[in-house]
Amino acid sequence: MQDEQNEQVVLVVDDDLSLIELITDGLTLVGGHEVVAATDGATGLERFFEVRPDCVVVDVRMPGLNGYQFVRALRGDAETAHTPIIVLSAQAQERDALAGMLSGADAYLYKPVKMSELLEAIEQALRLSAAERWERQRRLAGEELPERGGR
Repeated sequence: MQDEQNEQVVLVVDDDLSLIELITDGLTLVGGHEVVAATDGATGLERFFEVRPDCVVVDVRMPGLNGYQFVRALRGDAETAHTPIIVLSAQAQERDALAGMLSGADAYLYKPVKMSELLEAIEQALRLSAAERWERQRRLAGEELPERGGR
């Protein structure tokens, strides 16, 4: 019974069904997590409020509500702002990762991802306190935004 109590629920939001299947298999078999899935951002938000997952893994490019909007929706609500969120995306430019982090993600991983990297990112995000998450976001925004102005 102790294993069931320690099992954490991860919501995976991605429009690629085969990737959802691979991630689900890895997170359940290797990580011991329960996985709930959604294939678009709007459905992902609905599922989030139905199951209240311990962590979210979300793609950026999806029909309708994209991953950045999804992350901002959770971070903008005091009730859900503390939720650990991992962005998993094929968009591999530095500016994409920065956009993901500025939107509030705890980590930005590139597809294809090794299951060990995803599991480590989830574990690190789960260990962050709400205060640590808020402070990191504040520092990131404070350090990155002034550089846009140049000299």
